Parts: sequence; structure tokens; C-alpha cells
Amino acid sequence: MTNPTVNDLITRSNSLGADRRNTNYAGGNTSAKGTDIDPVTGEDVELMWVKGSGGDLGTLTPEGLAVLRLDRLRAMENTYPGVEREDEMVAAFDYTLHGKGGAAPSIDTAMHGLVDAAHVDHLHPDSGIAIATATDGEELTKTIFDGLVVWVPWRRPGFQLGLDIAAIKAENPQAIGTILGGHGITAWGATSAESEANSRWIIDTAADYIAEHGRPDPFGAERAEYAALPPDERRAKAAALAPHLRGLASADKTMVGHFTDEPAVLEFLAGEKLNALAELGTSCPDHFLRTKVKPLVIDLPAAASVEEVIAALPALHEAYRADYAAYYDRHAEPDSPAMRGADPAIILVPGVGMFSFGADKQTARVAGEFYVNAINVMRGAEALSTYAPISEAEKFRIEYWALEEAKLKRKPAPKPLAGRIAFVTGAASGIGKAIATRLVSEGACVVIADLDLAKAQEVAAELGSTDVAIGVAADVSDEAGVQSALAEAVLAFGGLDLIVNNAGLSLSKSLFETTEADWDLQHNVMAKGSFLVSKNAARILVDQGIGGDIVYISSKNSVFAGPNNIAYSATKADQAHQVRLLAAELGEHGIRVNGINPDGVVRGSGIFAGGWGAQRAKTYGVKEKDLGKFYAQRTILGREVVPENVANAVYALCTSDFSHTTGLHVPVDAGVAAAFLR
Repeated sequence: MTNPTVNDLITRSNSLGADRRNTNYAGGNTSAKGTDIDPVTGEDVELMWVKGSGGDLGTLTPEGLAVLRLDRLRAMENTYPGVEREDEMVAAFDYTLHGKGGAAPSIDTAMHGLVDAAHVDHLHPDSGIAIATATDGEELTKTIFDGLVVWVPWRRPGFQLGLDIAAIKAENPQAIGTILGGHGITAWGATSAESEANSRWIIDTAADYIAEHGRPDPFGAERAEYAALPPDERRAKAAALAPHLRGLASADKTMVGHFTDEPAVLEFLAGEKLNALAELGTSCPDHFLRTKVKPLVIDLPAAASVEEVIAALPALHEAYRADYAAYYDRHAEPDSPAMRGADPAIILVPGVGMFSFGADKQTARVAGEFYVNAINVMRGAEALSTYAPISEAEKFRIEYWALEEAKLKRKPAPKPLAGRIAFVTGAASGIGKAIATRLVSEGACVVIADLDLAKAQEVAAELGSTDVAIGVAADVSDEAGVQSALAEAVLAFGGLDLIVNNAGLSLSKSLFETTEADWDLQHNVMAKGSFLVSKNAARILVDQGIGGDIVYISSKNSVFAGPNNIAYSATKADQAHQVRLLAAELGEHGIRVNGINPDGVVRGSGIFAGGWGAQRAKTYGVKEKDLGKFYAQRTILGREVVPENVANAVYALCTSDFSHTTGLHVPVDAGVAAAFLR
């Protein structure tokens, strides 16, 4: 049975974490102190439950809590060696844990344990950090909160900060919390409800004061030439720029992207203080650990053409990388971790919006959310005073903190396709769905492109959140439709790495029964459709400059002549030769083009379920339910081919194991001698 104290803590944490104005994703922590039965002695033992390292308040569960014995945690004060060695205390937390399981204690554990309050909240609200980063934040704290909230000068999170806050609470019995300079807030209460109420009061009081007393133009006068473009024009420009920006942000390591053009971002980009504030960077450690110390600003008017922006990118990127390397060199010590990469995580394009990048979609999206938090912080600080984040040296101490490096090393190894973005046509059923499912399972982000939008979105939802997969409508025979679907893909994930031409249909008819309409329909979807998808997707791959894969799902019928199948087989032969032609043409860009030739896939196939199975069964004189067995018995291995077999081949082709392979057709037919490649 869960302890009632834990239930209250989870409820409070989820409530506070549900609103990003209270705290950012995975930021902040909450705790509760209480008693439970020690299974060894059978007696009550004083414990503290606190959100563990890496967890998120909004989705916190009991498994995400670290559970510590209070007597042992507080005894650590007696062995504390001083601020110069405070990092050693983090390892000592392991010796205060109660029971087994649970999360690893975070760096903020001392803050919660040492403060003499039953319930403690540490949060990163925009309004609170605005006060914390104002040049006169200490005076504003006194004015706004009238002694109920006390200022704590900036100190890196750790054991000493816990001691500082504990002393302030002891010295100020009327206080309900603190403003942590440059960082956030901490509040406390005798009950869980009181702690939450105090947290919310601090946040709301700060926000109300900013709204009432702040100047109306915190970012300076709006620069008309940098104002937001109309929505359709803005997103079209964003889609055109996204592959170039992703390539730029992936010089050190391939990244996934996220785009936002929400009002707060567009207002910031149009303000006359944009460059000055962007140069100062973010302040809250949770912010800059995900956004880097500063963004890359594409300082061009909104009316600048896509070509003008693209032309400016190389020099801007080079300057950004040099600036980041200089920042590293200024502060690195002999034992500092190696520089992790000099590419920007945030790119700001006036008139268009913000692009954020990360190792996966969630990381990219959260980085963007954090920079929006930072924009709101700058707005509040500039409205009341002058924005003054923590120093560059302090930022470096945290970004390249040995404890942060250790946290990164504890992360599980990425999956083989992590960071790759796939666009699969005809993916709402059959082979396409199996391919999408396999790619997601290997770490890729996937765009489910299908003629049926509702089914595409349904499959995407089955595969996970929009951080994993999205569904888009795509009539591959219509170039405008293809371009629209690809634009949605790059706005969702930043670009593309893997294109799978899978969309298809078939009509099994003899030469004399095949009409011109039958011929045109199949060629429009498969031959023309593959051409249109490859042509427009290849432009994105070339613009990114980081290579990529195009895979055609052709057929054994591209080389095997069977009866009553002229239109389908002819278009499959067309697709097969497209593989060779594009492999020869796109190789100079590092783009590999390969094909897969399956035998008839009966089980789970949309084509076979749509009447093709009945037609082929009639051709071969077997019952439709026995068609799969019929295909299997005529193969060398005697095995039926299913969608997952084709998906496995797609996965294999786009791994690094096939990095030197292009122009290849892989049979997935269990061995059809007549379809052997010659």
C-alpha cells in the first residue's frame, strides 16, 4: 500500500508540473517528509521522498522518487568538507537511501533534506526567474513579497545551497520561500496543500507585479522589417529553410529538429533588443543545459528571400562555432570534459520563428520549450529592470560539470536509428505499416504518409506520441500533394533521412482486359508516384548535406514474368530501374538508393485485401485463403513472406552495415529462382 504522504506528494507534483508556467519539463523537484515502517526493526523511521534525477513533475510516479533516511541525510552536515568539495556529497546520498529501487537522488536532494519543513518545492517558473535575473532582483524581492519571500544570491545547486536555504528559513520564521538568484524559487509548507499554495502564491504574485508595473515594450520597439510574416508565408519559408538549418546544426552529430512560431517567439524576434538579449543567453541551469549558452540569430529582415538566408548561413555558422569554441577555451580546466559540440541548439529566424535541435524529437521540442521559457524570463526582467543572467563562467561550470558529465554517461546507448527521420508512403497498412513500426522500434522518427489521412494518423498514434510519429495525407501521384506532405514532415522533425517508396496498388488482369485507365492508375501511383516522392525528397536530402537513404519497395515481378499482370509488373520494372538511375545520380551527395523485391505478401497486405488476392488466386487456380501457402510452396525455402520480412530488409539497408551499398535490389521472396537477379 502506498504511503499517504507519497500519494499527496505525487498529486502535488503532477498538479504543479502540469503548467509550464510553474516549471519546465523535467525541471524542479518536490519532496515530502514523513514516517514509514522499517521492515528490519518494525519501528517507524523518518524518511524523505523526493523527485529523483531526470524525472518530470508533471508525469511523476512513485517509482520516480528517491527515498532517503532523514537521520542519515542530516548527519551529512557533520562530514561536509566545504563548498570546494561539495560534489563529493552526491555520492554519499547513496548511503542514505531506504529500501531498494526508486530513482537516483538529484543534486537538489540536500536542499529538500536540510530545510526544516515537511514539504518543499523547488521550481523554475518564468515569473520567478524574471525576478531572479533582474539586476535589482534582491530589492524587487523585498518590494514584491514584503519579507514573506527571501532573496538567496546565486549559488550553483548543491549541498551548500541547501545549507544556505535552511539557514534563511531558520532566520526568517515568517518566510514561505525564497527567490534563488539567477535560478528559480523554493517554497515550503507544513502540509502538502500549504506547500503547493505557497509555491503558487509566489509565482502568481511575481506575475501580477510584472503585469501591473512592467513597461509595455520589454523587448524595445518593434522593428517593422523584422515583424512576423503571414502564417502561410511564414510556414512555407520555414519548410524551405528547415533542411539547411538541420544540416548546419548537425555538423558534429546528426540532430532532429522542431519548429515553433508561437506569438512569444515572433514578438521577441521583432524587438529591437533581440541581438543584445540573445547574446546574454539564458540563466536557469535547466534552460541553458538544453539550449546552449546562446542561440544563433539569423539577423536578416523577414522579407529576405530563402536564397538570401541560405547564402548567409555558412558564415553565420562558422562564426557561431568559433564563438562557442572560444567560450570553451576561456573556461576549460585541464580536467574539464571534452567539448561536446559547437553547433547551435536554437536558431532564431526573424519573421519566421524558432528552430530547436536535439538528439531526438522530444529533446529538440523541449529545448524549444525551454527557450520560450527563457524569452518569458527576459520579458519579465526587462519589463521591470534589466535582464542579468548568471555569468558565463558559472554557466560553463554547470554545462561542463563533472556531475553533469556523469549523468550523460549514465544514459542508455542510443538505438541504431536514433536521430534519423523516415518518410514512408502507403504506411497506414500492410507492408508500409510494418516498415514504420520496425523503424520506430529502432529509434527513428517516422512520418506515416498515406492517401487516407485518418488511418495515417491512427497508425501514428499507435506507434507513439508526435515525438515519435505523425500521420500526413499524401497522394503520391500529385506533386503538389507530395510537396505539402514533405513540408509537414520537415516542419515536424526538421528534415529527412530515409524515404521509403512503398505506396502501391494492383489490378490482376490479362493484356486484353487491362484498360488504359488501369495502366495509368498503376503507373501514376507507383512509377510516377515514386519519381515524384524521390525527386522532392532528394532535394531535402541534398539541402541538408548529410546524406540519406531512398528505398523502393519494388517486387519480384520487376524481373519475373507472370500471367495476367502486365500493368503491375511493368510499373514495378520501372521502379526497379529508378533505383539504379537515382543511385548513379545521387551518390555524389552521399545518398544511397536501394530496392527490395518481395514475393507476394498476402497476410496483412492492403493490396491483397483490396481484391488483388482474389484475382491472383483465380489466376493460379487456388482458393484465396490458400494463396499464401501457394506462394510459399513454390519457393526454395518453402516459406511465406509477411510484411515484417520486408520491414526487416528496409531496416538492414539503412543501417551503417550497408554504408557502402547503393543500387542494390534485395530479394525478399524466400527464394524464387525465376526472379534471381542476373
